[in-house]
Formats: sequence, structure tokens, C-alpha cells
Amino acid sequence: MSDVARILPLRGIRRATSADLRDVTELLAHAFLHAGPVAPWLVPDPDERLEVYLGYFGLFAVDAFDRGTIEINHEITCAALWYPPDQALGHPENYEEQLADITGERLERFQVLDRLLAAAHPRGRHEYLAFLAVAPEVQGMGQGSRMLRHHHTTIDDLDLPAYLEASNVDNRRLYARHGYSTTGRVQLPDGGPTLFPMWRPKVSAPPPAEDAGE
Repeated sequence: MSDVARILPLRGIRRATSADLRDVTELLAHAFLHAGPVAPWLVPDPDERLEVYLGYFGLFAVDAFDRGTIEINHEITCAALWYPPDQALGHPENYEEQLADITGERLERFQVLDRLLAAAHPRGRHEYLAFLAVAPEVQGMGQGSRMLRHHHTTIDDLDLPAYLEASNVDNRRLYARHGYSTTGRVQLPDGGPTLFPMWRPKVSAPPPAEDAGE
């Protein structure tokens, strides 16, 4: 492991303030710009995708700041957007109108994604990890794992389960190492990729049964 890899994951984690939202938005947009198969399915052209993503993730950064928790590290090279149990199924205010303005002719695919993810989302009390973003230049250095461990301490103290959707094989493996089990599949249409809903039980729950599809 390089010296950079040893140092970067050790910097402090804190809750984002309103002054951090622009940096969080840019981190999210660039982290997911080429990450996995969902991005090109939503917006095939990378230049158009960046413009759409800046608006899209800006919308969620503001919403998570208002209704949930954004945790970032010192350099803002890693961010996690969490929603508490009473907000896990909500949407930003005036979401449909804002989404249409941001995505333009790509709106339909974003709507399909939203609809399929909502159908798979569990209804029981849980914390929802909407996005975990790591800047491309520091991916693979353990920052995502440290961010997960940090928040898991909080939800374990509250004895809450957690839920997320993994968008590719690599992050599915990451989440599995942190106690998440795959609970199903979400298949995007028109040759789109498969997403994997994942559940981390609360500390007082019995161990989950193995996924028969593994």
C-alpha cells in the first residue's frame, strides 16, 4: 500500500454543512460519471452526462442535507448520503418538476430507474444509504469502507438495519464485506444493467439466510 493510501483514509469524518454542498455535488457527479453500467444507460454521452449529473446530484445533495445526513471526510473525497427511517422513502420537494428540468430528453430513463427502485425498497424501519461516493483519484484506498464503518457505529447504537442498492459487482462485494446481503435483483429495461438491493440487519437480528442466487 502506498503512503497516500495509508494517510487519506485516516482523516476525520464530519457532517457536511451548507457550505460543503457544492463540493459534495461535484464529488458525486464525478464519482458516478463513469462508475459502472448505470451511468451510460441513463445518459450515453459522457459530456451530456456530466451536465445532467451536476444538476441531478445537486438536487440530492440539498435534499439529503435537509432530510437526512451527509457525512464527508476532511478532503471531501468521500461522501455518504443517508436518510433516517422516517425519510427513507421520500423525494426532494417538487422532485418531478426539477428532475424534468435537469434531465430533459433523458427524463424517461430516470423515471424508470426511480420507479423500479421504489418498488424494490423495503417498507420496514431502516436507514437508507442513497449514495456512497469516492473521488476517482482515491478509489481503492479504503475511504468508502471507513465511511461505512463510521455510520454503522451510529445505526448499531440505534439497533437499526440499513438498506442500499449496489450498482455493480465491485461495490456489491464492498457492501457484502460490511454485512450487507443481496435481497433481490432490479433489472433495468432496454438492455440495461442489473442493480442489487442489499440489506444489513440490525445488531439484535438473527443472521440472514444466504441468497440462493449467489
